[in-house]
Amino acid sequence: MTSSASAAKRPKHLDLLRISLPLPAKVSILHRVSGALLFLALPVLIYQLDQSLDSAETYAGAVAFFDHPLVKLAALLLVWSYAHHFCAGIRYLLLDLHIGLDRVPANRSAVIVLVASLILTALVGAQLW
Repeated sequence: MTSSASAAKRPKHLDLLRISLPLPAKVSILHRVSGALLFLALPVLIYQLDQSLDSAETYAGAVAFFDHPLVKLAALLLVWSYAHHFCAGIRYLLLDLHIGLDRVPANRSAVIVLVASLILTALVGAQLW
């Protein structure tokens, strides 16, 4: 088989829903997603912090805002985002130090990141609800 024949069989676009990615790749994608969520939530969180520090009335408004079940759910998503981003960041620091680069340790550390972020989210979620 020539290189031009194999190039003709390659897909022209990647269908990410059909590709079976390894677990470390999924953790990497979730790391990017969690970072984007945290960045996008910053204006709302800073505004609510500003409102809560302004006066007693605006503090009560901020408390009422965070008492809504949908806002609590969004806060729980942000807690998961922070926990996952933190745990995955530690994993990437270790990978930068050439610790856990082989397939088995990389898969194990990816599982640890996912489990640790879910446990931390559950612990904070129990306090939140």
